[in-house]
Amino acid sequence: MPHRKINPLTKSRITAFGKFLLVGLVFIIPGYFFLYPQIFYCQVIDFSNFEKIRTNIYASPDLDARQRVNIIKVIKKAEARVDSFWSGKQANPKVILCGTPQEYEKYCQSTEGAGCSLGTPWGQSFVILNVQGLNVDVISHEMSHVELFRRLGWWKTTTEIPQWFNEGIALMLDRRFVSNPDPIGRYLDYTDEWLYQTGGGQNILELENISSVKGFFSGNQKQVMLAYMTSGMEVSYWLAFVGGEGLSKLLSEMRNGQSFDARYLEIEKEARERNEVEVPANLLRVQDLEKIGG
Repeated sequence: MPHRKINPLTKSRITAFGKFLLVGLVFIIPGYFFLYPQIFYCQVIDFSNFEKIRTNIYASPDLDARQRVNIIKVIKKAEARVDSFWSGKQANPKVILCGTPQEYEKYCQSTEGAGCSLGTPWGQSFVILNVQGLNVDVISHEMSHVELFRRLGWWKTTTEIPQWFNEGIALMLDRRFVSNPDPIGRYLDYTDEWLYQTGGGQNILELENISSVKGFFSGNQKQVMLAYMTSGMEVSYWLAFVGGEGLSKLLSEMRNGQSFDARYLEIEKEARERNEVEVPANLLRVQDLEKIGG
């Protein structure tokens, strides 16, 4: 069978495209590493000195066998809590267990907190845990974030979900501040915490001011704590009416093109009309019920 000759012009175009692609990769890869080093390190965790001790669980070489066994037990308890709240765990993040502050800073790009979560536009997710202060609350909090990524995708989560809602939902699994399992009781307890943090409602953070990640975490430690308590109070109030079904409905409608702003309060209104649930007034909404969107 005769060989097909390649047109010289076509050959030169292929060569030029190959060079263009190579040059692009030379610039893109270092740029990606420079902008998002923590994501890069998480993606190449298999090639690090961390040991894969379970499916998608990687442990620092500084963690001994006893520590690893204990941490796996804690992770399983957190996964059970996530599974219960979300009516079925869907996300399957890589969990990176750091044994030193230096490792935690490398994979999380932060020296604060006991855990953080990362997601990518192409669907990968990571939960990075600092072994210092590690517990079920921290892990379930971070896993809640990746569950939201899994259900809505990176783009919708980062561009349409207000940070106060993202953090507020995670707080519903995190019992470090409020442990009351009753929906209305949880809201009342968050209201107490909010009143304490605001000095009786004197120093209020508006939801619109903590809608972005920057706005949420830009203040000092006291300000960030107030942001958390504000989120917890608002989201627990909303869930006291709509429950898990309302949360599922909101996310489902957002996947189908509805916006958070359009549906958040409407779903609550619909739930109020169906159910005769009596909940004390939400102090964040006293002045303007419509000032709640992200």
